[in-house]
Amino acid sequence: MPEYILLMHDDASGSENDWGPYLKQLRDSGHFEGGSAIGDGACVRKIGEAAPLTVQLTSYVRVSANNLDHAKSMLVGNPHFEAGGTVEIRELLRTD
Repeated sequence: MPEYILLMHDDASGSENDWGPYLKQLRDSGHFEGGSAIGDGACVRKIGEAAPLTVQLTSYVRVSANNLDHAKSMLVGNPHFEAGGTVEIRELLRTD
């Protein structure tokens, strides 16, 4: 089953509720693959100047889903999404 990463942007207009019930819902459904807040870091390149750090990304959740629409359906109950924030969904492509 494909995996997707849900990237939370730093733009929620409301307050985010407790993440516990949402993560429990994903775990109980068997689709939760991990997640975390995203801390400070750096962009680096061997040659030349690197692009600036993408500061609007604050956290991520990794899920398994049948397709992009299935991954979108997993946003119901996501505290960041429910508070009006942007969630960027990207497929994690496998290179076996």
